[in-house]
Amino acid sequence: MAEANFVDYVKIFCRSGKGGRGSAHFRREKYIPKGGPDGGDGGDGGSIILRGNRNYWTLLHLRYQRHIFAGHGENGSKAQRSGKKGESRVIEVPCGTVAYDALTGEYLCDITDHGQEVVLLKGGRGGQGNQHFKTATNQAPRYAQPGEPYEERWVILELKLLADVGLVGFPNAGKSTLLSVVSAAKPKIANYPFTTLEPNLGIVSYRDGQSFVMADIPGIIEGASEGKGLGFRFLRHIERNSLLLFMVPADADDIRQSYEILLNELRQYNPELLDKRQVLAISKSDMLDEVLMNEISADLPDLPSIFISSITGYGISALKDLLWRELNSDPIIPVAASRETLVHRNLDVPALGFEDDDLLPEDESPPDAEDEWDDEEESFDLEE
Repeated sequence: MAEANFVDYVKIFCRSGKGGRGSAHFRREKYIPKGGPDGGDGGDGGSIILRGNRNYWTLLHLRYQRHIFAGHGENGSKAQRSGKKGESRVIEVPCGTVAYDALTGEYLCDITDHGQEVVLLKGGRGGQGNQHFKTATNQAPRYAQPGEPYEERWVILELKLLADVGLVGFPNAGKSTLLSVVSAAKPKIANYPFTTLEPNLGIVSYRDGQSFVMADIPGIIEGASEGKGLGFRFLRHIERNSLLLFMVPADADDIRQSYEILLNELRQYNPELLDKRQVLAISKSDMLDEVLMNEISADLPDLPSIFISSITGYGISALKDLLWRELNSDPIIPVAASRETLVHRNLDVPALGFEDDDLLPEDESPPDAEDEWDDEEESFDLEE
């Protein structure tokens, strides 16, 4: 898929359906002039539902469908006939989608599993007909309940990729090359900075048919917290990862300093990322000999580290072993469950740069359910 088609942020307007009103009808038939109240209930309004779908991997299908309305419930009628329920609208989203309120940035829900459904906006309940209000002392109630109103809000849907290992590094550190070597992914690779403009996922095969998922995100640079380079736009895709693989090229001026710069940028974005397991890979190590490796190893930060070369394959098998051990070092939390453990923060909505379009255009408003009372329902016998 073209890079322009990778959409991980959308802002949509959602409105549930309102409930239909109950009927205040009285039974009038031949030989039954005063049959009593027989008004039916109004139908419930439709809801807005988010559903996870593993066949989607981007929010592109919602980019041009910005207004989503559920159906209104129909009114009740005579002979205790209930109104039809409003049609609910199901929004299919890729697994890993998080919903936020677009006005306040409040976290709403998280979709992580295929088929998981969350009611984003509940439809209004239909009103009860006058048959429910008859009593021994009130045998001819001339009133019924109105339906409950609909709910509406602007919603931001944000996609956070589900992966076990997230690659973190400067541009041209060899992240995409590594992903292309250890998996069947085909990321764009070129000899210039910011070649990767969209996240990529790859499934890394391991021994005995086991595997884990690796995510490659665009490179970050010093000052990303201030908007330099691509900023923090794609860092959310490693928030679900249980392990962070830092990649620093062997030709860097100071490997420890480069690692500290990357760590500081993650701290500026979300301090909770520092609690994840970390592994340091020295890429492009084919230009080093054993003596240089020993000298570099003496000044590396205190975390598991390894020298690799994606071109020659040096250290790739050992890297897989190291990543697998780190992923399974905690026997309490399995790999599949650890990537779904995430504490969501509220969004800083003004920083996202969405247009000020929080008012629904009039021509986009859905038609309301009929509020006209039938003449037949209003015909009361005053002698009752």
